[in-house]
Amino acid sequence: MKEQIKEYNDKMQKTIDHLESEFATIRAGRANPHVLDRIKVDYYGTPTPVQQVGNISIPEPRIIVIQPWEKSLLKEIEKAIQMSDIGINPTNDGQVIRLVFPELTEERRKELVKDVKKKGEADKVAIRNIRRDGNDAFKKLAKSEDISEDEIKQLEDELQKLTDKFIKTVDDMVDAKSKDILTV
Repeated sequence: MKEQIKEYNDKMQKTIDHLESEFATIRAGRANPHVLDRIKVDYYGTPTPVQQVGNISIPEPRIIVIQPWEKSLLKEIEKAIQMSDIGINPTNDGQVIRLVFPELTEERRKELVKDVKKKGEADKVAIRNIRRDGNDAFKKLAKSEDISEDEIKQLEDELQKLTDKFIKTVDDMVDAKSKDILTV
């Protein structure tokens, strides 16, 4: 009985982990190296994450500096950043690449908060879908095995409690990220 609930707990936790990684890529006016997480550079024919081809540092709150291990990668990294969706133009001085994050306007902050809420809603839907799949599986279990209706009801109640817990976690994460974005 517990292993069925654990399976759905794990699936819901993966949804939360996904949301955390999504939120890490949303910039809040400060330099965050996670905005580079999805950017891949062509490294000798292999798409490689930027973090694996150079040193990334944050010398100032709104600047990321990328110093590639090999100078020949400067152009590749610059091209990969320009083709990405982070919306920042890299500057290349022949040694390092600098990404300067502009101060966010009030309008842009509100757009980002909407985006955060949309991602939160999508993950809440995913969690509810996991609950629905669980309830369907429990109903099939009731038909195929000799499990009492009370045990099925108990499983459904536990799954509902789990769902409520994860939905609250998503709401808390959305509130925290929104507050972070709106803080000037």
